[in-house]
Amino acid sequence: MSRWERLSARWGLLLAVGLLALPAWAQPGSALQRGERLVGFCANCHGANGNSSAPEIPNLAGQNADYLHEQMRRFVDGRRKDLFMAGLIKAMSEAERSDAVAYLSAQTVTPRPVSASAAQLAEGKAYYGKVCFRCHGDTAMGQGTVPRLAGQQAGYLLKSLRRYRDGTGERLEPTMAANTRLMTDAQLQAVSLYLASLR
Repeated sequence: MSRWERLSARWGLLLAVGLLALPAWAQPGSALQRGERLVGFCANCHGANGNSSAPEIPNLAGQNADYLHEQMRRFVDGRRKDLFMAGLIKAMSEAERSDAVAYLSAQTVTPRPVSASAAQLAEGKAYYGKVCFRCHGDTAMGQGTVPRLAGQQAGYLLKSLRRYRDGTGERLEPTMAANTRLMTDAQLQAVSLYLASLR
């Protein structure tokens, strides 16, 4: 077992114990207040209020609620494979997941500064405007189970796009695979930087 897997298992156990000690029905306050308490633990990776400080860990703040719910379901049923995330989410009840989603989706994304040339941003914008907007929208806000990409971490976007293109991740979405198959590394980076620059 790798160091990351040992750490993931340890954090998952700690969260499970904490959640079992205080079930959703026993937590006072609104869904947002309960959600804030629940995701306080998630800040270790995803940052305060769902804004990640690590380039390859996604922001969850301001993400579409339906998308967050769907991704939680995928971690639980094994369609997305991550020992750490699956352990945390399985430890939550359905009500707790809903509270966590309510809180995260209500937060404001605070994108990190992007280091990119004007040419890279223009290239990313042009590619996005020809292909990606059809699902993710003109302003990359997504809708329903289609994720918001505006203001997302550039490193996370680049890693995800590479996995879709190369077929190396567990999320083998046919539409994403088709739309990234012919992208060069430079195009992947340009689109990632452009999206991360959006506010």
